[in-house]
Amino acid sequence: MNGTTGDALAVGTPAPDFSMPATASRTVSLASFAGRPFVLYFYPKADTPGCTQEACAFQEALPALAATGLDVVGVSPDAMKPIEKFAAKYHLTFPLASDADKTVAAAYGTWVEKSMYGRTYMGMERSTFLIDAQGRIARIWRKIKVPGHAADVLAAAGLLPDRQGG
Repeated sequence: MNGTTGDALAVGTPAPDFSMPATASRTVSLASFAGRPFVLYFYPKADTPGCTQEACAFQEALPALAATGLDVVGVSPDAMKPIEKFAAKYHLTFPLASDADKTVAAAYGTWVEKSMYGRTYMGMERSTFLIDAQGRIARIWRKIKVPGHAADVLAAAGLLPDRQGG
């Protein structure tokens, strides 16, 4: 994993700017995390088995991630209504954002061509970005396998030199 993508996103490059509506009437943006590291993860669809497992794993890891100074934001192309239902159903307290127009996913290279049963279509690639306190990409995970992923992110968070842990 060298952290590079076809879209010129690489470890050490500035994270693409974003601003999205999120659960609990919040707005999340790159600027809102200025000076603190955070995890930005992209998932295909709220309340589906893999996405539920991933979100619940991040929720379970939230106290440990917070202890390293990290916030977590989940992003899907769903509208806010299904995202709010998903968050309430599984008691997810971190922000889940709606990227309904897929501009943020495009900027991070996670809105990609996929194929299933010989059919190609556009969809969200399950990916995670660890962004440091300076707004630079510290780590990239592409095509995530959900089991153990939150633990991998937590381990990488502990290696950030500029975290605001406490």
